Amino acid sequence: MKIRNTCLAALAALVIIPAAWAQAGSSAPSAATGKIAVISLQGAIAGTEEGKQASKELQAQFAPRQAEIANLGKQIQALQQRLQAGQTTLSDEEKAHLTREINELTRKGQREQQDLSDDGNEAQQEAINNIGQKMLTILDKFAKQNGYGIILDNGSSAQSAPVVLYSANQVDVTQQIIKLYDAAYPVKPAAPAAAHPGTAKPSHK
Repeated sequence: MKIRNTCLAALAALVIIPAAWAQAGSSAPSAATGKIAVISLQGAIAGTEEGKQASKELQAQFAPRQAEIANLGKQIQALQQRLQAGQTTLSDEEKAHLTREINELTRKGQREQQDLSDDGNEAQQEAINNIGQKMLTILDKFAKQNGYGIILDNGSSAQSAPVVLYSANQVDVTQQIIKLYDAAYPVKPAAPAAAHPGTAKPSHK
């Protein structure tokens, strides 16, 4: 299962980083000049070295369970072919037996697919939140150092695109943020993967 490069709306909301707001209630002057920048939070998270590593790790983690589901599909297909080919040669009892077996394997496959989807989404969200929270620190520092009043998500990871009233001075800082993030949070070389059994959950009928 390949990690989906999407971000939840809740995480997208974190991208609004008005540097001036950080000074609210303070007598210190704001470093922001009112400039506005946009960032693709989805692209930034997926583009960091940590994001790429997380994607590979998730693929490896769930590959055994994905393979088991694919094998179930092959079993079901083989039984369906037997049933179809034996319409005129199999007894009613044999047909009924094959039909029950097909239905049982189908239900099992659906349950395992749902479990895999739920577990994958949970693991993916954990990785996204981990990177997203740290990226906020990078964004805040970047905004203050470069005089940006607001950095907005460009809408790729939100439910709907933001309304842009004036865009002449907008700058997409996605790539700059990726570089700053990778510099602040370098990824250690991954250790050689050790052979281990799959993490399949026991199926429940």
